[in-house]
Amino acid sequence: MLLADGLALMALGYFSVGVTVPAALGAAGSLLAWRWQAVQDWLGRAALRRKLWRVGWGLLLLWAVSVAAFWAVLARQMGGHAAATIRPAPQAILVLGSGTTQGQPSPALRERLDKALEVALAYPQAWVVVSGGVDFGETLSEGQVMGNYLRAQGLDARRILQEERSTSTELNLRYSLPVLQAQGLGPDAAVALVTSDFHTVRAQRIARKAGYTRTIPVAAPTPLSIRYNAWLREYFAFAAGWVLDEW
Repeated sequence: MLLADGLALMALGYFSVGVTVPAALGAAGSLLAWRWQAVQDWLGRAALRRKLWRVGWGLLLLWAVSVAAFWAVLARQMGGHAAATIRPAPQAILVLGSGTTQGQPSPALRERLDKALEVALAYPQAWVVVSGGVDFGETLSEGQVMGNYLRAQGLDARRILQEERSTSTELNLRYSLPVLQAQGLGPDAAVALVTSDFHTVRAQRIARKAGYTRTIPVAAPTPLSIRYNAWLREYFAFAAGWVLDEW
């Protein structure tokens, strides 16, 4: 099942760690099942091998428990305001990028943009900043694709500001700040931060580290087809952010 999940998503163009890790685990498990008896015979010829085998399974179990614990905490903490309940009224709506395919928003990014459009219609005075550069395998910047999508949905093009250099959440926020400042909005401006539901916790922490003082999280739903792969990717992203002092 893990291998099939990974292969199906990779066929659709998803190659994040949340996809490749389950695929690798599924491939390893399938190979082990196929060669189980040969592996047991090999282990039986040396006590040290059997000991390391048990240690390896123990470490895998501890890792799986840590993922489950992280998911439980994430599920309790993730979320954000609905469009009608944002207080104070946002002066800007900042939409974080999430990948594109052949010049179109990925399913997760489309959910973010639809949520941003909902907020933009509720607060017509707010600027809309779409943030994302050209990532691996892309030809157009995510900012351009996001702007195109919102304009096609009927949002006034004069409200849309595009940041097209960033390739991470940290850079989304850092590079979007000068875009806001060009419109007279500083780090203390009320900014509705639109991202996927699982991403709101980390995005808020990174925003504070980047200098934003009044961000309001707005959560977009994550498509079920990629939800748990996205949660696994977030597990690794939290760990990497802690190591790299991103938040």
